[in-house]
Amino acid sequence: MITSVLFDFGGVVLTSPFDAFNEFEEANGLPLDFIRGINTKNPDDNAWAKFERRDVTDIEFGELFAEESAAAGHRVDGSIVLELIHGKLRPEMVEAIRRIKAAGLKTACLTNNFRPWSEASPDIKEVMGLFDEVIESSVIGIRKPEIGFYEYALAALEIPPTEAVFLDDLGINLKPARAMGMETIKVLGADQALTDLQAVLGIALRDS
Repeated sequence: MITSVLFDFGGVVLTSPFDAFNEFEEANGLPLDFIRGINTKNPDDNAWAKFERRDVTDIEFGELFAEESAAAGHRVDGSIVLELIHGKLRPEMVEAIRRIKAAGLKTACLTNNFRPWSEASPDIKEVMGLFDEVIESSVIGIRKPEIGFYEYALAALEIPPTEAVFLDDLGINLKPARAMGMETIKVLGADQALTDLQAVLGIALRDS
C-alpha cells in the first residue's frame, strides 16, 4: 500500500533545465546535450556531484566544470551552467501535491540542489512548504543516486520503501529506489507523470 509520494524537484515540479541547456548549445554551436553529457561523466565525483554535495564553492565549480568541458572538446564556464538551471513551476504538479496531501498521504521532496531551499524565491519557498519532508543534497551532503540519500528520506518519513512511489526525470536516480522496493515513475512531462501517478494512487490529481 502506497502511503507516501516522493518528488524530485527540477524536471518534475519545475520544468527541466535540459531545455535551457539545449537552447544555449544551439545558440553557441555546441553539440546537442553536450552540457548534460559532461554531467554524466564520472557522475559520482565530477564538478556537478561535488557541487551538489557542497564540497566545492560556486567559483570552484565554475573552474572545474570549465576544465571538464574543455577536456570534452568545448570549454563552458560553470557559472553559465548555474544561470541556466532555474526552471519554472509546473502549476499542475503543485496542484497534484495539494490533492495528495488532502487525501492523507505523506509527501517529500528529494532534490539534488546547490543551495538550501530556504534561500530560494518566495514562490519556491511556498511550494517547498507543502512537503512533509524536504531532503536536500546541499544540506545532508549526500546526493541521488547514492543509496544513503534514499535511506535518509525513508527514515525521515518513517516508512519502508514498499510504501513509497518516487517520481524523477532521470533513470539513474530511479534505479536504486526501484531496487530498494519503491514504485517509480520516470517523468517525461507533467501530463504523462500525472497520468501514471493517478494510476498508482487511484485518486484524481487534476480536473480532467
